[in-house]
Amino acid sequence: MHDSGGVQMARALKHAALCLMLLPRFLLAAVMLWLLDFLCIRKKVLLKMGERQDSPDDPPVCVSDSNKMFTLESLRAVWYGQKLDFLKSAHLGRTAPNTEVVLVQERRQVRILDCMKGKRPLILNFGSCS
Repeated sequence: MHDSGGVQMARALKHAALCLMLLPRFLLAAVMLWLLDFLCIRKKVLLKMGERQDSPDDPPVCVSDSNKMFTLESLRAVWYGQKLDFLKSAHLGRTAPNTEVVLVQERRQVRILDCMKGKRPLILNFGSCS
C-alpha cells in the first residue's frame, strides 16, 4: 500500500526538523574530533622539527595517518549516536518509560511499574545470563 503525498511530506518535514535539531550537537562533536587530531599532529610535527625536547611527563605520540579521529566513519558514528540519544524514550529529569518486561519465574509480560509495591523504590537488576 502506498503512502499518500501528505504522509510523505509529513515524514520529510519530521526528518528535516530532526536534522536541524541535531546539527549543532553534531558540529560541536565534529570540531572536537578535529581539534584532537590537530593537537596530536601538531605535537608530532614539533617533535620531528626538534623544537621541543621530550620530557618524561609527556605521553607518547601515537598519531599516524591511519588512526585519526576526524574521519568519515567517526562522523557517521557520531551522527548515529546523536540521533539515537535524541530519539530514546528515557530522558534525564523526566518520568521513566513504563516498558514491558518478562517476569522470569512466571514467564509472563508485565509493565515495569506493575512491579512496584507502595511507595518503595523499584530496583532493576540488569544481570547476565551466561
